[in-house]
Amino acid sequence: MHDALPADVDWAGVRNVIASRAANADRYDGDLGPDVDLLRSEGWLRACLKRDDGGRGWGTEPGGAQAALSALRILGRANLSAARLFEGHMNAVKLVALYGHPALRRNVAEDVRNGALLGVWGADEPDNPLGFSREMDTVRLTGAKRFASGLGLVDYAVVSAPGLDGQPQLILAPVGDAPRADASGWRMAGMQATRSGRYDFHDLILATGDLLGQPGDYLREPHFEGGVWRYCAAHLGGAEALYQEMLEALSARGRTEDSDQRRRIVACATALETARLWLTRCALEVEGPDAAESKATLSLLGREVVENACRTVIDQVDRALGMAAHEQGSPIERIKRDLALFLCQAAPDAKRERAASVLVSSGRLVEGL
Repeated sequence: MHDALPADVDWAGVRNVIASRAANADRYDGDLGPDVDLLRSEGWLRACLKRDDGGRGWGTEPGGAQAALSALRILGRANLSAARLFEGHMNAVKLVALYGHPALRRNVAEDVRNGALLGVWGADEPDNPLGFSREMDTVRLTGAKRFASGLGLVDYAVVSAPGLDGQPQLILAPVGDAPRADASGWRMAGMQATRSGRYDFHDLILATGDLLGQPGDYLREPHFEGGVWRYCAAHLGGAEALYQEMLEALSARGRTEDSDQRRRIVACATALETARLWLTRCALEVEGPDAAESKATLSLLGREVVENACRTVIDQVDRALGMAAHEQGSPIERIKRDLALFLCQAAPDAKRERAASVLVSSGRLVEGL
């Protein structure tokens, strides 16, 4: 890779260990606990904290943007389900750093240094959305979240509920109460190991200090839509792993001299490198000091590039390997399944529309964003 990676991080070791366990974890009751334990012991969870809090600033400071991008790509190559949990942790740590009051930030930093895994759970149950009410110095929650990844592994989740004028209010809530968690409804073909599902917050009592910022802060740019570069980095890592699996399979079959296969290899390689260059710019500029709100559009466009690259790789792998690409239980079939589902996150049509509106109204080339 061309990334400037910190030499004291065992990038290859972490990737190889998690990749070696990915096939066994690929089931609805799959256990990513050992992978989270590895990220914990290797300091990756702590690395997302700001440097003043004992971290490396991965995803929380400009100097940690490149390493954060690389970490997400590397985990995406190893196991997209593990990458999903780590991306949620990085996102949650950033939101606490941005909007938490000083005492909460200190407490969360201490918890993360002690190994806590955080997440961001955004999707409401349609007929039972999350809500809250203030009672003196406490906050009472109602409702539930669905598609909550990492049930049983995530210690604290950043969730949102309608606040003043309907604007989303961020709340940091403990989510380790097993009877409130229900993963039985998660029956997706991909990302099975994320142990996603429903978490019931009814009558959970928190302190008012667990509210993050003010209503509407969650939507502030460039941190809201601008942050999509993070999960795109995981997507890219998955597509890179798929590409490498294709190369190995073609080499094993002695098919790399075939002109049609070479055309497919080049199509994948150029798509992936284009996506990497886009995400590098997105990460560095969105996470840069005093980044403008307009940088969010850059990330939205980067998401479009990454999705197109991933779908190019999936299509070319199918064409290159034929039925072998669909052999159940093979690494290629698993990665394709996980990546196809992960690409559905989140509301891609709406994100494309928002980016197009900015391009039309500004009349500028993308290099001017």
